[in-house]
Amino acid sequence: MLGAIEAGGTKFICAVADDGFSIMDKVTIPTQDPANTLMKVHDFFQQYPINGLGIGCFGPLDLKPDSPNYGYIKSTPKLAWRNFDILGVLREKYPIPIAFNTDVNVAAYGEFKQGAAASENSCIYLTVGTGIGGGIIIDGHIIHASNHPELGHISVKRFPADHYAGLCPYHKDCLEGLASGPSLAERCRQNPQDLPADHGLWELEAFYLSQALVNYTLVLSPDKIIVGGGVMHQPHLLAMIKAAFTKQLNNYVAIQNVDNYIVPPQLGNDSAIIGGLIMAKEAVARRAKNLKK
Repeated sequence: MLGAIEAGGTKFICAVADDGFSIMDKVTIPTQDPANTLMKVHDFFQQYPINGLGIGCFGPLDLKPDSPNYGYIKSTPKLAWRNFDILGVLREKYPIPIAFNTDVNVAAYGEFKQGAAASENSCIYLTVGTGIGGGIIIDGHIIHASNHPELGHISVKRFPADHYAGLCPYHKDCLEGLASGPSLAERCRQNPQDLPADHGLWELEAFYLSQALVNYTLVLSPDKIIVGGGVMHQPHLLAMIKAAFTKQLNNYVAIQNVDNYIVPPQLGNDSAIIGGLIMAKEAVARRAKNLKK
């Protein structure tokens, strides 16, 4: 039996599944302080004999295995979790193979293996919600080096009529500061999900997100870009992003079919959970292979 955790800043989702990734049970836990949150995580998993665990966690994270702080959550705005050794705590509780990465990298891996990019060699997964983050898969490998990519904190040109200062605590008007869900709510002073499809805020949002996708396309040239997250639950927004992307790219590089290039997640809200289960199974296989040597 396999286990997975999607550890988000708002909620932790825990699941168990068989080796074919069929989910047998799942629970959602509000993110509180580490002690209370992880106690509830333990309460869930102690019911099941899991032999591998895949974790996708909010960050920034230290993902360098040779670092003394490997597995730590670093400079998060959630102060109770800052410089917290989440991987160390979970390893102590579960002496089984554990795979660990960012939540968006794990979601990207799920979509690459079993979702919208399953027939491709590379993809980008971007989630647009409370924040904006992304994962990159190239030739089947999750991309990160000294740090993992922060696709939500790139600089973008301003929409001509947008005078909003931006809400990112580090950069103010980066992509996340201008196009995340809370930034939209601050502008319209209501839940943006309640805005009509023809509200001008959606044109602004499409401008920023499509600009980011153009930048990712020019730098990384992925086979597929998958865009998910709560803000994308507006059915009209994806079409607006595709139209703005086509206009901004202006045929500089050839995208044969934008409808097949920019797509929603095929796994829906389970991208990170499925990705975590896949990574858990792979970690178990690596452990078994190493024991045979």
